[in-house]
Amino acid sequence: MDLLKRYYEEMWNNWNFDLASELLTDDFRFRGSFSVDVVGREAFKDYMRLVQSAFPDFHNKIERSISTPGEVVAQLSYSGTHKGEFLGIPGTGRRIAYPGIAIFNRSGDKFSAGYVVGDRVLLMEAILGPRFWLIRS
Repeated sequence: MDLLKRYYEEMWNNWNFDLASELLTDDFRFRGSFSVDVVGREAFKDYMRLVQSAFPDFHNKIERSISTPGEVVAQLSYSGTHKGEFLGIPGTGRRIAYPGIAIFNRSGDKFSAGYVVGDRVLLMEAILGPRFWLIRS
């Protein structure tokens, strides 16, 4: 199984935090669409726990990917149920689904950096309803 599939299907979708040592460099740098910027495996696992606490059934689906020796780009779809606090919003029990894209730098057989952008408008609409921007104003 390639690195991208292991990252999403084994580590994220199964909440297998121990795989971080196999898949990520010690100084892994990550920037995600939930306004998170972390450096290091432990900080990244803390980020995963944050997502897990808000969306216990969070699921990543790889729609397609492009790979070069040093980079991997993936089109993704995310889904889950908003059960815990997220961006200051208590769990609503609503199902979420939204698309995103990820760009990873590879160092040998591990990722050394990741940059992920998801459609936050669709995510917030799923959590708060289609007029969430009126609620938050």
